[in-house]
Amino acid sequence: MREIIECVPNFSTSDPRAVETILTEIRKVKETYVLDHTYDSYYNRLVVTYIGNKNSVYTATLNSAIKAIDLIDMTKHKGQHPRIGAVDVVPFIPIQNTTIQDCIELAKRFGKALAEKCHVPVYLYGKAASKPERSDLDWIRKGEYEQLSEMMKKPERKPDFGLTSPHPTAGATITGARRIMVGFNVNLDTADLKIAKKIARALHAKKGGLIYVKAMAAKIPEKKITQIGMSISDSERTPLHRVFELLKIEANRYNIQVIGSEFCGMTPLQAIIDVAKYYLKINELYEDRVIEIAVEKALKRRS
Repeated sequence: MREIIECVPNFSTSDPRAVETILTEIRKVKETYVLDHTYDSYYNRLVVTYIGNKNSVYTATLNSAIKAIDLIDMTKHKGQHPRIGAVDVVPFIPIQNTTIQDCIELAKRFGKALAEKCHVPVYLYGKAASKPERSDLDWIRKGEYEQLSEMMKKPERKPDFGLTSPHPTAGATITGARRIMVGFNVNLDTADLKIAKKIARALHAKKGGLIYVKAMAAKIPEKKITQIGMSISDSERTPLHRVFELLKIEANRYNIQVIGSEFCGMTPLQAIIDVAKYYLKINELYEDRVIEIAVEKALKRRS
């Protein structure tokens, strides 16, 4: 069976021309397949999901990162999502016939090459982190791009690869290895960012919320609403319905209603099955009872 690694790089841009150029760099690499991409002006961020084997994913990731560094000027970048660089974070995720160790090695290979070719300092995070505190994106991003130069002067914040000062226009990059996570955004019928931040704080693991959950609040000016953006690093231990129910409880405290939600990037089937089981009270619902999965497995058995 073929090996499959997923990569979900986050680029600090919402310029359609830059987006298309970055996507082209990924798509033109043989045996690399783009599954999804999203970008918007309020986060000013492009998130791309693609898969391939170790070599194809490495090549696509390095080529697109080099191109993004040429296109994105962080001195002019404004956005509501925390970030420290043009190529902000690049996680590698094992999907099939690969291990987290494979992804750790891939992150190190990519980080070293990017630092050498583009003179961008690179930090390792997640399972690839060189120190325990560096496993957390929040720790690395403290102060964001605006304070990056000062933060990097601290000995404990020396990058894992590259120079000890930011690239003049690209800042710094974070790369690492992690398991599949769920990106889940919920829209609220209020334009009051202060209230949205209180709700996000109640959900965020390190601020007293649910374990495996990171949450932030953002404005969507054109719709006059706010959004709670979340990443759930282990949706089996902290399922989506638990996150959603707590969010609704916190929103009700301020007489605020949920008016919509969305996934950011790809979502594992089990997370959706868990939601269906909870809200529809379905017993004995498993992957094998989803017809597309059952058909795929039956065909594989026959081949």
